[in-house]
Amino acid sequence: MTLYQSTFENFNKNYIGSATMAVIGQSCLGAAAAMYILSHGTSIGQMIQLGIIVLACILANTSILAQMKHKVVFNFILTSVVLSILFIILNNFIV
Repeated sequence: MTLYQSTFENFNKNYIGSATMAVIGQSCLGAAAAMYILSHGTSIGQMIQLGIIVLACILANTSILAQMKHKVVFNFILTSVVLSILFIILNNFIV
């Protein structure tokens, strides 16, 4: 069984608790990514990055509130987390 499948099964089994923790976790991670993005100024490149991370976090939170299928919610949360980590790394180590 793959890591993705086993993680999704755990998420699906405890959906209410997992979704609640995911809202908190990915929102905080998205806020940290926005902070790192804006720490390098407000050029067009930073605004595009900020728009991408805000959209990813909004989609994840909205999918939970709209009670979409659990797999869709899980994929939006994963996408949001991966993009947040990517933008934190890009803006923290690349000046």
